[in-house]
Amino acid sequence: MNDAPAPNTLSNSLTPEMMEALWLPFTANRKFKRSPRVFDGAQGMYYTTREGRQILDGMAGLWCVNAGHGQRKIVEAIKAQAEQLDFVSSFSMTHSLAFEFAHAIAQVTPGDLNHVFFANSGSEAVDTALKMARAYHVARGEAGRTRLIGRSRSYHGMGWGGLSVAGMARHRKDFGPLLPEVSHLNHHYVPQKNAFSRGRPAWGAQLANELEQMTVVHDPSTIAAVIVEPVVGSGGVLPPPVGYLERLREICDKYGFLLIFDEVITGFGRLGTAFGSEMLGVTPDIITCAKGMTNAAVPMGGVIVNQKVWDAFTSGPEETIELFHGYTYSAHPLACAAGLATLEVHRDLDLYARTRRAAQRWEEAAHALKGEPHVFDIRNIGLLAAIQLDPRPGAIGTRGAEVNELCYEAGILIRNTVDTLVLSPPLIIEDAEIDRIFDTIRTALKKIA
Repeated sequence: MNDAPAPNTLSNSLTPEMMEALWLPFTANRKFKRSPRVFDGAQGMYYTTREGRQILDGMAGLWCVNAGHGQRKIVEAIKAQAEQLDFVSSFSMTHSLAFEFAHAIAQVTPGDLNHVFFANSGSEAVDTALKMARAYHVARGEAGRTRLIGRSRSYHGMGWGGLSVAGMARHRKDFGPLLPEVSHLNHHYVPQKNAFSRGRPAWGAQLANELEQMTVVHDPSTIAAVIVEPVVGSGGVLPPPVGYLERLREICDKYGFLLIFDEVITGFGRLGTAFGSEMLGVTPDIITCAKGMTNAAVPMGGVIVNQKVWDAFTSGPEETIELFHGYTYSAHPLACAAGLATLEVHRDLDLYARTRRAAQRWEEAAHALKGEPHVFDIRNIGLLAAIQLDPRPGAIGTRGAEVNELCYEAGILIRNTVDTLVLSPPLIIEDAEIDRIFDTIRTALKKIA
């Protein structure tokens, strides 16, 4: 092993040799390292590059810095906790903040979702929820319920279980075969019926009936759970049609399936409520969360279950371990400190009401792009938006990538999923910043062929 680098070498001298060691996720590494985007600071709505450029963050990092970068209360909470207690296991021991943070989350969840299991990411949270779903039925004497149902165009992280129930083909193709006993619903995006919808499309509730049709092929007594994103995020920001989630809930109740909402993106304010399920008016049995729960300052994920699920696991003798599952860093002290401070910042800023107000201007600014070159569809809900472009013949994804690059050159950070531009800014965004984001996209659209 080589000697450790001298202090500050990493930050002051990014040579090609230095960069070679890093393998970035979801990145064309060799191309990226020829002209890397490197950020050395962040505050509020903005990143600062190594060159000192200010970049307006149109993605809240990666759907996760909901309260904006550099919130002092969160920073100070992490520092104080690191000095007091850096780590303790959660295996038959814990620390005070783990109890406090779980209790604080339970105060803002809908319905009786009142028990929290901590993980370290959205991917871990999803895999945990899927294991819980199967174990729940075992605990109730229905061990034959093993089938999991996901949905096309969904994203549920990159763990083995989450990848199995997800519905994004390119994410799956290199890693098969994945878990058996998994089926998928079709997605609910039908542009001929619901293009340019503002918020939830009016058409499409009946598409949820496909779940009941699956019981013709798969006996309902073999189905454990259905997992969906209440609003599809990475798959292109697809709000659910009015009545769609309600119908899924009805079918799950009818046949005894657990309903899992993956709220890794929609949790902690993105739709103007603590959890998206509250805004959408449908309460699942299990919620997975991550990203915004610590404002992304420390990695963390969580699984929140309702009383029915908790009771099934706790019906045996008191000395029984209810769930043979967990992670070394579950309920990490620094993450719990960050999470509690994050909720406090949300209250201080009245962030959810602020999001609801900003969402009105956000919607108007997004849909004002209708009619601009190459725009095929525009979708929005809360502080999420997608601008879907017509693909360039024979070169799918190039228009989206070019707009992404032009926006970055103009000082705006967005993402593109092939030819769909996706936006998810910090919830502290001001009107002028909303206007700047969409004006920059408009300018970029006019420049590309």
